[in-house]
Amino acid sequence: MQELPIIQKTYDLIKWYVPILNRLPRDHKFILGDRMIARLYEFLENLIQARYTKEKLTILEPLNSSLDILRHQTRLLTII
Repeated sequence: MQELPIIQKTYDLIKWYVPILNRLPRDHKFILGDRMIARLYEFLENLIQARYTKEKLTILEPLNSSLDILRHQTRLLTII
């Protein structure tokens, strides 16, 4: 079975983003950085689970809000 593009893109995003988050100043790394890393991994896990289930929408709909939270957290990084 061929890998879905969204799964590969999310994997690539994690590989690119985690080293950046690990370079955050200590006071932000353990609050914002760790939350974002955990959310990214959870996002990837849910995408993989959705791939193998028949009821994809039940898994994918909550990911919309998760992705929006990641967007807002990324915006916060620009002020740090």
